[in-house]
Amino acid sequence: MKIAAVSEDGVTISQHFGRAPFYVVVTVQDGTVVARETRDKMGHDQFAGEHEDHGHAADPRGHGFDPAAQNRHARMVTAIADCEVLLARGMGAGAYESMKQANIRPVVTDVSNIDEAVQAYLAGSLKDHVEKLH
Repeated sequence: MKIAAVSEDGVTISQHFGRAPFYVVVTVQDGTVVARETRDKMGHDQFAGEHEDHGHAADPRGHGFDPAAQNRHARMVTAIADCEVLLARGMGAGAYESMKQANIRPVVTDVSNIDEAVQAYLAGSLKDHVEKLH
C-alpha cells in the first residue's frame, strides 16, 4: 500500500492541498513503512496563468467542480496514481471528489506530522474531517 501526504517540508502535512509543492509517498508492507520518497506535485504556482473559474455560480457544489478545475486536479493526481490514500490538512471539495474518482481515498486530517498520521491511518484511528473542505 502507498500513502501520499501533501507537504512543504517533508515532515508535516500541508494545510492546503493545492498550494503544497510536493507529495511524500510512503510504502507500507505488513503494517510497516518500508520506503519513503518525495514526488513533485502540480499546484497553484504551475496553474497561475490559467483561467480560473472557481465554479461557485456554475456548480451548486461550490469550488473546484468546474471543468478547468477538474482538469487541474487530474494533473495533480498523475504523480500519485499508484497510491491508495492521500493525506491533507485542508483541501477544496472539488479536489476531494477528484481524488475519490481516481480511486484515491482522501483524508483531511488534523494530525500535522506525516509519520504520526500514517500510523494513525494504519491503526484505523485517523478521522476524516470533511467539515474542513472548502
